[in-house]
Amino acid sequence: MSGLRLNRPLVLEERVEVGDGAGGLETSWTALGTLWAAVDARASFRITVRGAAVGAPSRPRPDQRFRDGTRVFRILAVAEADEGARFLTCFAQEEVAA
Repeated sequence: MSGLRLNRPLVLEERVEVGDGAGGLETSWTALGTLWAAVDARASFRITVRGAAVGAPSRPRPDQRFRDGTRVFRILAVAEADEGARFLTCFAQEEVAA
């Protein structure tokens, strides 16, 4: 991971279901914080962030997404990027935000 530049701030978001007032639910997203990342764009995206312990609120999960302004990246999977778990690789897909 030598030479890695975490130079892009991404907002980590989590899905929240909110009552719509008519007995149903609406999906909303709440910001959990900002993580500095390196984004590698290919057919899908590989987003690298600093490592965090499993279960830590700052560790991204597949049911979350990143936001970069109007761009949204749905997290598909997360894995340690190096032996010391200093970095995490988030495999993501860009989607259109509603």
